[in-house]
Amino acid sequence: MQSPLLSPRSSVPDAHRAVGGRWPGGVLLLILLAYLVIGFLYAAKTPAWQVPDEPAHYNYIRHLAETGRFPVLEMGDYDQDYLARLAAERFPPDLPIEPLEYEDHQPPLYYLLAAPLYRLAGGRLLPLRLLSLLLGAGLIPLAYAVAHTLYPHRPAIALGTAAFVAFLPQHVAMMAGVNNDALAELLLAAILWLALRERRGEGRGRGERLGLGLLLGLGLLTKTTVYVALPVVLAALALRRWGDRRGLGRAAFLVLGPAFLLAFPWWLRNVALYGWPDFLGLIRHDAVVVGQPRTAAWIAGHGFGGWLRRGLLFTFQSFWGQFGWMGVVMDARLYQGLVLFSALAALGWGLAVLEARGRRPTAGPGGGGLLAFAAGLTLLSYLGYNLTFVQHQGRYLFPALVPIALAVALGWERLLEPPTARRVAGGLVLLLFLLAGAGLLRGDLPLWPMGWVGLAAVGLGGLSLAPAGLRRLTFALPYLALALLDLYALFRFILPALG
Repeated sequence: MQSPLLSPRSSVPDAHRAVGGRWPGGVLLLILLAYLVIGFLYAAKTPAWQVPDEPAHYNYIRHLAETGRFPVLEMGDYDQDYLARLAAERFPPDLPIEPLEYEDHQPPLYYLLAAPLYRLAGGRLLPLRLLSLLLGAGLIPLAYAVAHTLYPHRPAIALGTAAFVAFLPQHVAMMAGVNNDALAELLLAAILWLALRERRGEGRGRGERLGLGLLLGLGLLTKTTVYVALPVVLAALALRRWGDRRGLGRAAFLVLGPAFLLAFPWWLRNVALYGWPDFLGLIRHDAVVVGQPRTAAWIAGHGFGGWLRRGLLFTFQSFWGQFGWMGVVMDARLYQGLVLFSALAALGWGLAVLEARGRRPTAGPGGGGLLAFAAGLTLLSYLGYNLTFVQHQGRYLFPALVPIALAVALGWERLLEPPTARRVAGGLVLLLFLLAGAGLLRGDLPLWPMGWVGLAAVGLGGLSLAPAGLRRLTFALPYLALALLDLYALFRFILPALG
């Protein structure tokens, strides 16, 4: 049965289905070009080392390019006080970045790709940043492909998914820095796409399963965030061959055999260096990062409530945009608008979920549940990490960005349907009165939250009465706004704070 999380609707308004319907490839190309232009501005103008962990990733590349050997993570490779001083003083030239080597445990694939470019470019930072940017560009058509596989007759959903991935400000900032995130997300999206095709019975037999295994192996050699793909791929194989043990065994061998053959030498190397069972180097990493804030100590000093409030605030802000080393925040009024948009998109998505419950699927085999499973695993990994370290950074949710972007597109489409838009507009008017009443009681009217709520109420109410052509154009508005927010964040917040 199709998961209600990302379930196709049985009836789709013509206005929404027609968005990008004539030229989806052309619209996708425009999205890709806009991402490259905006990303180039971020890569060229963001001051050196002002992307989280960029110096440590750069040092890994430098070591590999100059010595021909992979670095080894050792005690002393992480100095919290020195790192805090570098960030506070904006990485001045007289303070070297060479001591920052705490990413030396990372799997090798990204650094093997970057090392020749390092040598060719003489170690300059911008070409390495552009490599990440180009890898991130590959994620955009893959996001489109994932959504299109589930909704082949609804190009607006696929284009919206691709545009959210392309223009989310924090994601753009990360894709324009030196790190292994872009390659990891690219491979994870490709694995999810092929796993989705396998689940739906649309794969092309043994060759595609071998390809899935090779991609999975490359992902295991890129970053541990890709490891969520292992249970996802197994779930896809099992759901497709439920009850056929022999067929499942053959398929699993075709996929997992190449994957483990690729990853095993790296695991063996880590065990030889760091001891059993540290085949990922994470136990050594946890021992090395002395001074990094620990959750238990934070709760002891600030209380569970303080930890939870900080976690929610920082996770939300740094998912949308909290730049540099999490020290550059945008205007609070922008976050208020993003809270409202997030709530409205979640409401629309929730309505679609409720509507899908108990209804027979009409779009063929399932697959949405597979993406929900992948997103849930990433969320659990994020929560688990924060049980040990205080790392409330929304960018750690980006391995689930494609499912999140798809859910946003589905929620936004559902919200724009005229009956829903009218009802939500009425609810927003009520919320506006409640905010005004609470503000009058406190003697302090929340003018900006009231403004955002009022604007959304007027917009949705007006759209419910608008012709289909206008509603069709409206679907693109949040994505255009995100692209503009990328530029505004760079020139209004990042450069003044860090330049």
